[in-house]
Order: sequence, then structure tokens, then C-alpha cells
Amino acid sequence: MTTVELEQRLQALEDIDAIRSLKAHYLACCDAKDPLGMRACFADGPVAIDYGVVGKFESAEPLVEIFKQIGCHPHMVEMHHGVNPRIKLLGPGKAEGLWGLHYQLINTNDNTLTQLGAYYEDAYVKTAAGWKISATKCVVTSTLVLKLGAEATAALVIGRVAAG
Repeated sequence: MTTVELEQRLQALEDIDAIRSLKAHYLACCDAKDPLGMRACFADGPVAIDYGVVGKFESAEPLVEIFKQIGCHPHMVEMHHGVNPRIKLLGPGKAEGLWGLHYQLINTNDNTLTQLGAYYEDAYVKTAAGWKISATKCVVTSTLVLKLGAEATAALVIGRVAAG
């Protein structure tokens, strides 16, 4: 193997790791209610976003506004877990990824628990600032919504911190 081939393989591994870190950062920003951090994960300009019932957007800004309005509240306790990433480098500065998602939401105002199974179909572009999401689609594959209360479910803990 030549030095050039080794450098190309190393660059590919670094690019794939950077894309994994980008998606992890995006999901962590969603959980942390960090709209600026979330926005920074997307490319500038046109971005194709299809989040089903949440909406379809042509750039990241309208998604961030919906996130602020709906998700950025203390009573919305969320957990986004991206799993089983399949990342494919398509050429210089372009990649695609398929991610599983396990999502859980505890709404402490409504006393509901929502769990979703889904997957993301993402496209990525490498910019001067690093890898960014240039397109994303979330497809929900399963949904469970429970009413937390004496009649339906006995919830031992509701909120952010488990009782000690």
C-alpha cells in the first residue's frame, strides 16, 4: 500500500468519524434545548428537511423556529438516541448516512410518555467549517404514546431526575 493510499484511507476514517460526531452533536443539542447548536449542524443556504408531521423545510431556520416554539420548554423532557449509523462517502466533500433513532419524550405538563422508532436519511457536505447536514428526512416506523396516571399507567418517576 502506498503512502497516498494510506492517507486516503485515513482521511476517509476521519471523515466518517466527523460525520458521526456531527450527528451526535445534533441529537445532543435537541436534548439540551440548544437551538443555536442545532442550527450549526446544518449547512448554510438551502437544506432539504423532511420531518414528517413536524414539517418540511427548505432551510434550517424554519426548523429551528419550530424547535424553539414546541420543544424548548422544561416540561418537554426528550432523549434522542441515534443508532446503527451507515455512512457512505460519495466523493470529495459529499456523504450520505442512514441512522436508526430511538426517541423518548416525557411531557410533564400532559403526563404523557411518547416513544418513537424511526430512521434518518441524511446527506452531508464538507464545508470550511467541517461536515454539515445538507439534507435530512426522518421516517417514523413505530409510535407508542402512554398517558401516565392512575387509570392507565403507574409512573414511578416523571421528569428529568430519578428519585433517590
